Amino acid sequence: MCNIESVTLDELECWHIQQGQAQLLVAKQGAQVLSYQVGDEPPIVWLNDKAQFKHEKGIRAGMPVCWPWFGNLARNPDSVQAMRDSTEPATAHGLVRTREWKLQRINVSDEALHIEFGLPPVEGGLPGWPHDVALTLNIRLDTQLHVSLTSHNRSNTPVSISQALHSYFAVSDVRKVHVEGVEGLTYIETLDDWKRVQQVGNLTFTGETDRIYLDTPPQLSIVDADWKRRIQLTSQGSRSAVIWNPWIDKTATLGDMALDGWQRMLCIETANVMDDIITLAPGASHTLGVSISSQKLA
Repeated sequence: MCNIESVTLDELECWHIQQGQAQLLVAKQGAQVLSYQVGDEPPIVWLNDKAQFKHEKGIRAGMPVCWPWFGNLARNPDSVQAMRDSTEPATAHGLVRTREWKLQRINVSDEALHIEFGLPPVEGGLPGWPHDVALTLNIRLDTQLHVSLTSHNRSNTPVSISQALHSYFAVSDVRKVHVEGVEGLTYIETLDDWKRVQQVGNLTFTGETDRIYLDTPPQLSIVDADWKRRIQLTSQGSRSAVIWNPWIDKTATLGDMALDGWQRMLCIETANVMDDIITLAPGASHTLGVSISSQKLA
């Protein structure tokens, strides 16, 4: 059974979708998944209760799409910076998370729901980014949530991008969870002069965290003992991941998060950043994706 209901959150057009026991909330702006929950279990994808749903404003919740660069453009490799042609300050996390995407199709069956968004082409490219690259975002909901972003270079010159599915996950208390799958990996510690460090053991959280993990395996997981579950992430087309939590002081500077909101969320962002950027030859495509599921701990 699938039920799709159109809803409005402040200024934004959204859809509330129920497929079996799974519930999904999706915004047209940014083609952004806002929340994902199964039955009476705690949410898996975090819907920030202080998120602002305004036209042309990034939504701090769910799974924002960061493209064609991630984070601060000036911190990106030279080839990604060179794609931009503007003297105006570059916005964080690229150009598409605040744009209106086009809903291209919704297919429903007994087994799955499939939603496809496309970013309408802009003559001359996006503002300050004059390249002809088509974007498609696909959402599939079956026993898991699958989200994928495909970039297709329609121009006659190569295009370099960095990107991320900036996923916020709901946790019981970030101080009591750990991330598996990162042991032994090299990461960039952005809070300490962007040094490269090797991870020892699982990742736990005792303060602000902002790390770029390199050469990541396809599977990472969040183990949450209080909620007795493991959130499993399986990536596609990605060899890097960003793990972020703002903690106390940074959260106090954010106008769209409760002061204690940092306790209830953890970002693991499926990404192509730093050594893992993508260069698309003319006519080439690349798909960045993640599948998300939740299992009970024994």
